[in-house]
Amino acid sequence: MNTTKILLIDDHAMFRSGLRMVLNSRLHHAEVLEAGSLNQASQRVTDSVDIILLDINLPGLNGLDGIAVLKRKWPLVPIIVLSSQDDPDTMRDAVARGAVRFISKAESADRIIALINRVLNGEYEAIEPQANNIEEVSAVPLHLTARQCEVLDLLCQGMSNKLIARRLDVSENTVRSHVQAVLNYLHVTSRAEASFAARRMGLIG
Repeated sequence: MNTTKILLIDDHAMFRSGLRMVLNSRLHHAEVLEAGSLNQASQRVTDSVDIILLDINLPGLNGLDGIAVLKRKWPLVPIIVLSSQDDPDTMRDAVARGAVRFISKAESADRIIALINRVLNGEYEAIEPQANNIEEVSAVPLHLTARQCEVLDLLCQGMSNKLIARRLDVSENTVRSHVQAVLNYLHVTSRAEASFAARRMGLIG
């Protein structure tokens, strides 16, 4: 069976050690690669990885700002933000920047492992509500719908939301929703980045 490579980025060595032991004992054929900062992760980890577990409070570049850096290095690897800073605004920010899931460090080991397994199985559809009943947050769609593909194509042609709405005979609000879904799917935050990523991935000609 293939080894599952997990990149754990957290500046607390004790937490990394404890989580590594849990991951190795509960996930079959898991290999945990550790880094204490985003700089260490970028410089030391040259192999491909299957999933990234990322803390927010890191020395140097913080985890939220570092999501874009990690997506450039490993564009197709799902990123889970694993942090004790679990307020709703931070959760939404993590998802908006490209994380597929947010897990609070306050969760039990069983819960953390279960959620990691779901992501490894491709289940990115929603952020789970936390113990304090934070509402679910939309995350990365598993695929683009036919209409979203149309929006992506027109977006890459440089059309504004208003022009796309006219071309597709839908409201601008509908176009905005489709554009946001496209940005989330491509793990980018701007239309220019979406155009670049779509071309790089072969989604458009």
